[in-house]
Amino acid sequence: MLIEIEDKIISAEVFRKKFVCDLIRCKGACCVEGDAGAPLSQEEVFKLTEHLDNIAPYMSSEGLEAISKFGVSTTDHEGEPVTPLIKDGTCAFVFYNEKHQALCSIEKAHLEGAIENLKPISCSLYPIRVKKFNDFTALQYDEWSICKSACSQGELLGVPVYRFLKNALTRAFGAPFYKELELVEKELENIPE
Repeated sequence: MLIEIEDKIISAEVFRKKFVCDLIRCKGACCVEGDAGAPLSQEEVFKLTEHLDNIAPYMSSEGLEAISKFGVSTTDHEGEPVTPLIKDGTCAFVFYNEKHQALCSIEKAHLEGAIENLKPISCSLYPIRVKKFNDFTALQYDEWSICKSACSQGELLGVPVYRFLKNALTRAFGAPFYKELELVEKELENIPE
């Protein structure tokens, strides 16, 4: 089932699937696995380039090497900008904490007050993937085996994907859009899956 709000088409899974990141179990696997870096908008590429000096102190030496070689973005198989990867397929912006959890140097720079929130919106919105078309924007739930513990955690806590991503969805599309999502959830409660 698909839901239309404004110029967005949203998969019902965004409301029906449950999800809460479980960093203790997954250790940030979504930032170190996959065949391409995180999708970026042109504006994000510009802002990351502009603020790189403030992000660099939080990056790993391998990440800095990748950035010096490729810049803050490369292109994926569709020609779209993505974050560069280091040799093992890890995002160049990843650093590891003392628990060996993959964390984002962009987010760390923001939390430390060095920059505004420049974490790529595609990262903040995961497991929702956003695809822009000529007449609409699609929001789909992306099921990935490395997020099994997040799905279990979401089921345990009863948190739908969209609610877990409230801040990211509001940042990406605005508070009125998020309010519409809440109304849709109430309507879907009366419709069997």
